[in-house]
Amino acid sequence: MKTKWFDYSFLTVGLLVQIVTFVVANELAAPDSQLPAISLISGLLGVCSVCLCAQGNIGTYVFGFAQVITYTYLCYQQRFYGEIAINAYYFVTMIYGVIAWKKRLQATENGTQVTPRTLSVRAILLIALSTVLLSTLVGWGLATWTDDTQPYLDAYTTVPALVAQVLMILAYREHWFIWLAVDIFSVVLWLRAGDYCMTAQYVFWCANCLYGLRRWKTLTTNP
Repeated sequence: MKTKWFDYSFLTVGLLVQIVTFVVANELAAPDSQLPAISLISGLLGVCSVCLCAQGNIGTYVFGFAQVITYTYLCYQQRFYGEIAINAYYFVTMIYGVIAWKKRLQATENGTQVTPRTLSVRAILLIALSTVLLSTLVGWGLATWTDDTQPYLDAYTTVPALVAQVLMILAYREHWFIWLAVDIFSVVLWLRAGDYCMTAQYVFWCANCLYGLRRWKTLTTNP
């Protein structure tokens, strides 16, 4: 009961942060620089999706599909090509994610939740090094061959997210550490772009990563 109360409270806070940020940002902004309603919608969908993921609830994919569509549109407006590519990847991989999570669901006192597993230290180090090197290479490519407005930040929110998405679908707990890094870079990316709804979303997502780590540690770990 205590866990469910915290889950609902955390979700409510996330939704309120999005709404308040949207209202305040548009009150303070000039008429030609106000945030579009789709920015708020995407933020609200994102909050629901990540909170359910932190709870190990397969319902995360329902909100995830909708959030990907709205977020991709916002990225297109900002010419964040890496972000557009990663969201197309999210959409496809989430289809498999539904199937993969269904196979790892277990009944608990807090409802039906996914059963996580964990990586070895060697695997963690190899993944971290490869991700950093590939992110730098992709950033250079975006800076050289596209008109991407923030090429290296775009790369460092794209490549690690590719890895984190795979680990999340396979139910490895360590995906939360990678998502935390992605979300921190994303806060800077959208803050510099001037979209405060997306900035607030990623600030909340940083907190959600810590929440997710805590929740997934309480679930039974299977190989």
